[in-house]
Amino acid sequence: MRGERGERLKWPERLKRRKEPEEREGLVRSEGPEEKPNREPERAGRPRRPFRLSLPRTLPSSLSLPLPRTRRAQRRVAQGLMLACVVAIAPATWMHTTADARVRTTADAPAREVAMVFGAGLWKGRPSPYLAHRLDAAAELYRTGKVKVVLVTGDNSRVEYDEPDAMRTYLTERGVPDARIVSDFAGFDTWDSCVRAKKIFGVDRAVLVSQGFHIRRAIALCQSAGIDAYGVGVDAKRDATWYYGGAREILAAGKAALDATFRPDPHFLGPEETGVAEALAAGRR
Repeated sequence: MRGERGERLKWPERLKRRKEPEEREGLVRSEGPEEKPNREPERAGRPRRPFRLSLPRTLPSSLSLPLPRTRRAQRRVAQGLMLACVVAIAPATWMHTTADARVRTTADAPAREVAMVFGAGLWKGRPSPYLAHRLDAAAELYRTGKVKVVLVTGDNSRVEYDEPDAMRTYLTERGVPDARIVSDFAGFDTWDSCVRAKKIFGVDRAVLVSQGFHIRRAIALCQSAGIDAYGVGVDAKRDATWYYGGAREILAAGKAALDATFRPDPHFLGPEETGVAEALAAGRR
């Protein structure tokens, strides 16, 4: 760097000359921490725009489905979707149409000789809360004289798992005589229980006892098996089990419709049993 006359300046003078413009403009920096200038232009009176995440309007080619281009193809797709919806709701519609008028409470259930209680699981060898509620309703039906015999039907496919015996013990603790309880040890599902009640135990009319989300399917299947059935829908707390049972019924309705249509034999049919007839005869003495 050179001065006004062209002579070469020394280092201290160079620094002094560099500071002079800043000193004249009053922009001498303080000895504190350096502040970064605000490079963003001021927007007088205009609020800042919120941040928005822009998404692609079209899906990637790997995720997009080919759509029909002709009207005929589009019409066929629409008809297919409508048919799928009808097929999906038809079993539930049949079930409700068949059973809605036959759902009762313990107070207004019709008098029948037999009450059927379906198994609903065990907890440490004792009836689960849902099964206990069913058995409580059956015991009330017996005490009020609505039924004379209780047929308990459940799973005993394993030695360590015996629903009918646990149900029998629970009922006797609630005042139902042991001689008025009949056990079906091969009620592996609702259809099996209904068919075995008709073909093995000779039940023609019965009051079915189960939770509200299951009772309509039980009535519809027992009607299809040849039993004049009414049902008591037991109230239950709407917990995770209740919601699971309700969701499960949507799929179970389809299986129930197939069972009612094709009428398959139970997993285990076996010979006829006289337990119900003997219990009714003992009650008449």
